[in-house]
Amino acid sequence: MKLFFETSGILFYKQCALCSLIFFVGVCLFSTMFLPRKNSPILLNISFLLTDIISGLQLQLHSDVDKGDGKVKYVLSGEGSTSIFTIDENTGDIHATKRLDREEQAYYTLQAQAVDRLTNIPVEPRSEFVVKVQDINDNEPKFLDGPYMAGVPEMSALGTTVVQVAATDADDPTYGNSARVVYSIISGQPYFSVDPKTGVVRTALPNMDREVKDQYVLVIQAKDMVGQMGGLSGTTSVTVTLTDVNDNPPRFSRKNYQYMVLESLPVASVVARVKALDNDIGPNAEMEYRIMEDGPGVFNITTDEDTQEGIIILQKPLDFETKNSFNLRIEATNRNIDPAFVHLGSFSDTTSVKVTVEDVNEPPVFPTQLNKMVVSEDARVGISIGRVSAHDPDSSNSAIRYSIDRNTDLERFFNVDALSGVISTAKPLDREVNSVHNLTILAMESHDPTQVGKGFAVITVLDINDNPPVFAIEYETLLCENAAPGQVIQTISAVDKDEPPSGHRFYFALPPSVASNSNFTLRDNKDNTASIVTKRGGFRRREQVLYRLPVLIVDSGSPALSSTNTLSVSVCDCDSDGVAQSCGAVAYTLPAGLSTGALVAILGCIITLLVMVLLIVSMRRRKKEPLILEEERDVRENIVRYDDEGGGEEDTEAFDMVALRNLNVIRDPKVRRDVTPDTPTFFPYPRSSSSLPVYKTLPDNVVFREFIWDRLKDADVDPSAPPYDSLQTYAFEGNGSVAESLSSLESLSTDSEQNYDYLSNWGPRFKKLADLYGDGKSVFS
Repeated sequence: MKLFFETSGILFYKQCALCSLIFFVGVCLFSTMFLPRKNSPILLNISFLLTDIISGLQLQLHSDVDKGDGKVKYVLSGEGSTSIFTIDENTGDIHATKRLDREEQAYYTLQAQAVDRLTNIPVEPRSEFVVKVQDINDNEPKFLDGPYMAGVPEMSALGTTVVQVAATDADDPTYGNSARVVYSIISGQPYFSVDPKTGVVRTALPNMDREVKDQYVLVIQAKDMVGQMGGLSGTTSVTVTLTDVNDNPPRFSRKNYQYMVLESLPVASVVARVKALDNDIGPNAEMEYRIMEDGPGVFNITTDEDTQEGIIILQKPLDFETKNSFNLRIEATNRNIDPAFVHLGSFSDTTSVKVTVEDVNEPPVFPTQLNKMVVSEDARVGISIGRVSAHDPDSSNSAIRYSIDRNTDLERFFNVDALSGVISTAKPLDREVNSVHNLTILAMESHDPTQVGKGFAVITVLDINDNPPVFAIEYETLLCENAAPGQVIQTISAVDKDEPPSGHRFYFALPPSVASNSNFTLRDNKDNTASIVTKRGGFRRREQVLYRLPVLIVDSGSPALSSTNTLSVSVCDCDSDGVAQSCGAVAYTLPAGLSTGALVAILGCIITLLVMVLLIVSMRRRKKEPLILEEERDVRENIVRYDDEGGGEEDTEAFDMVALRNLNVIRDPKVRRDVTPDTPTFFPYPRSSSSLPVYKTLPDNVVFREFIWDRLKDADVDPSAPPYDSLQTYAFEGNGSVAESLSSLESLSTDSEQNYDYLSNWGPRFKKLADLYGDGKSVFS
């Protein structure tokens, strides 16, 4: 099988400047290397010199068996045999239908064969050939990792490496210079340079200063074909940031600062803030401050970590009268000094700070905050205990007045002289109640009482022997009936509220009146205890159940005090071990003549009497009636306001008129209608119908007086009346009523005929009303 190259029927020919050379090389290669022997497979290595093959390019296959009579058909298979390459089955012409790209696929392996058109039987063996796509420079270099970010310390030396850039070219690096790249810097000179072969970016100038410019943007170019004309190129950016180093010392913007503070400024308060400026950043700008002159002890300075300011803090109280100004020398030093830049100079600076103290009106001051004093428990009232003193720290030196904070002396045991400050007793003292008094003494300026100073006085009350000794506890002494003579039945001790310096020493004895009794004796143990000893045996409960033994106790104070305490001794029935089984009186048997029936009869009488008493009490409680009218009686009594006009006698809806219209009927003194009596009235006074005045026959202005007078007498003689005044309201208003108006407003007019002289006869309770409304002649005056 023969292979021919042709384009549109012409042997491998392309109209271009290189067509002659290409044709010659192709024919030579084919004729000398790739033409197979007859009936042998064709192994072709065909290299197209163009990456982008023009659609329509033809290769022709021809078999010697093909006589041109159409009996032979050509078949093509392999990579791209249907999508990229096609064959004319009649002529054997192979066509490229698409543009070829070596970067997509560099080789295509194809198989060709001539077969009988009718039987599809191969007339020659299958032939295989390889189509190799030759590369051309059609891809520019690319920076796959760009753009770049890099940093380099400021003040770096010349040639310091910053970053390395790298570009890649998709063309074939083994063929020609299509993939050979060189680097150059387009923007960023004269500060930086780039190695043309390695792409390493370096500094081109020494000692670049971040404080002048801290960032540079470089443009780096990569060009293939070794940078020759016609080569393709690509670019990327490199952002270079100068990192900070400590190459700048701190500097104060001013050499002198002045501040004013009040002398009352509390300790630990901020006095002032100063700041030294540093052009560096981060740790390189951190600094420390210290006070060099006239400030240590009174002031301290610390660093604010956020703002790097120096904070001057007060350490001791200020006193304008002692010192009114301070001249501080402040030094600021970098905390992190780089030895590489020490040659640039000192990394510290100093400034002066003047602090002026302003005078304020201060409260009085006690030279001694705590005054300790002692006073005897028996000190008489008004005796001087001690003296406190305070002074005005201001230059005015105002006079001082003293007083005691009564919250610390609630019972007012002490007084203080307002002018001298002498403390004296105001009440008798009792050490056993309160042995120590803690007083707060107030000192205030005479001209400005708002300025108050505080001092403290601790007064200790000294003990005297003013309390006699007594039994330590309440003893319960048990004596067995079978106790033997000389047996100790009780050991007693004593206590004393006093506290002598040398301790207590008590002496025990029986009073002379009982010292010779035949039952008990006392033995002083000389250790503040005493023993009670029996003198005899044979104690019997039937004879005497309880013995009371007086004991005399004397203390060792000066003067010595004594007290007589009674010890109760109960006689008990004890077992063989001396444990009391029963104490107290012995139950006696009843006489034989009192039978059981008699006991039952006595008990029945007692029960009967109790039942009768209960019935009487119950009946008396039922007879009691409330003096205050209850709601269920539907008696409407109200307090009528004087600005409301009544409806007269015809108005019976809101008031009960019966109480006043039947005045003669309700004069029974036995019942109070406002309070329920707890006990019956034991002091009734007799009345007869003839002694009761008929209200209708009395003058109009006397009706009410008589009615109220009767009620008053009822209340005065009734022991069950409550100890408080009772207000009774009688709704009897309107013109033409029998009792007339109860209002006192009308009595103020000059035309009123009302006479209130009778109020003087109503007793002391109405003395005030009698003085107001009577003729001024009171029977009580």
